[in-house]
Amino acid sequence: MILGVRRSSKKSGRQTPRKIPSAAVAADLRAKLVAEDKAVRPRERFDYLIGLANADFGTLPVSEISAAEVLATVRKLERRGKLASAAKARTSVGQVFRFAIATGRAENDPTLALRGAIAARKVIHRPAIRDRKGFGGLLRSIWGYPHIETAAGLKLLALLYSRPSELRLATWQEFDLDAATWTIPAERMKGRKEHKKPLPVQAVAILRQHHEITGGVLVFPSIRSRRRPISDATWSAALRAMGIGSDQHVPHGFRASASTLLNESGRWSSDAIERELAHVDGNEVRRAYARGDHWQERVEMAKWWGNEIDAMRKGAEVIPLRA
Repeated sequence: MILGVRRSSKKSGRQTPRKIPSAAVAADLRAKLVAEDKAVRPRERFDYLIGLANADFGTLPVSEISAAEVLATVRKLERRGKLASAAKARTSVGQVFRFAIATGRAENDPTLALRGAIAARKVIHRPAIRDRKGFGGLLRSIWGYPHIETAAGLKLLALLYSRPSELRLATWQEFDLDAATWTIPAERMKGRKEHKKPLPVQAVAILRQHHEITGGVLVFPSIRSRRRPISDATWSAALRAMGIGSDQHVPHGFRASASTLLNESGRWSSDAIERELAHVDGNEVRRAYARGDHWQERVEMAKWWGNEIDAMRKGAEVIPLRA
C-alpha cells in the first residue's frame, strides 16, 4: 500500500487519499530536504514560509485545501509589502502539495490556480555611488573609518564586490592567500554553484592583517560570540556613521559601483565582468554556450581594479558628513 493512501471499494477501483494534515506532509518534505543535504538558507526560508501556511491551514487535510485558502495566506504577505516573500510562499506551499501528490496523499495542487493572482515583485535597484569622483570619496571615508575590523569588511567589499552575505559568512579555509584566490562554496552562492575569485594584492594584504586580529574560523566573527558572524546590519550601520545615507550607497551597492566603472573603462569584456560578479544569465541558450570562466582576464581585471581603488581613494575628497 502506498504511504498515506487507502484503497476504496473494489467497485470503483480508485485510491482515496487519507485526510493527512498539511503540516504533517510539510514536515515529511522538510525531513527529505535535510536528508538530501539541501543548503541551509533555502531550508530556513522554507521553514519560515511553511510556518505561516501551517498557522492558517496546517491542521486541514492536505487533500482538501483550496486555492482560496492558500491565496488568503499569500495575501497577508502582500499587504505587508513583502511581494517577493509572497511569491516564494506560493512556491514553497506548491512544493508541499506536489510532494503530497507524489506520495499519494493528495490529488491536486491548488497553487497552480494562483498563477497571475499574486502581485508581481518590483525590481528595486539598490543605491550605489557609480561615478568615479563620488566613489573615490566613499573609499576615503572607508579607509579613514576608525573601527578596524568593520573597515576591513567594507574595504574588501569595495575591492572584491561580492555579495555582502558571501563575505560576511566567509571562513578562513575558503581563502588561499598564497595563491591569491577565494573559493566561495555553492551553498552561499545565489546560483548555487561554487565561485572562485582572484584576489588583488590589496585584498591579500588586508586579509593577512585581519587574520592576525580575528584568527579562528570565521573571517568576520561577532564581538559577542566568535563562533557567530557579524550582524548583516554592521556594514550598513558603519556607512551611516560615516554620514553616507541609505539613499546614497548600501553594502550591496559596491557591486553596481564596480560593474559601472569596470564597464565604463572599456578594458574588459562584459562576459568577464559578469562572470566575476557571478551573475546567473537568464538566457538559457547564452548560458549553455558561455562555459568559459575567463579566469586569466579576471585575474588581470582584479589587479587593475585594486590599483584603481588606490588611485580613486587618493584622488578624491571625502563625502561631507550630513548635518
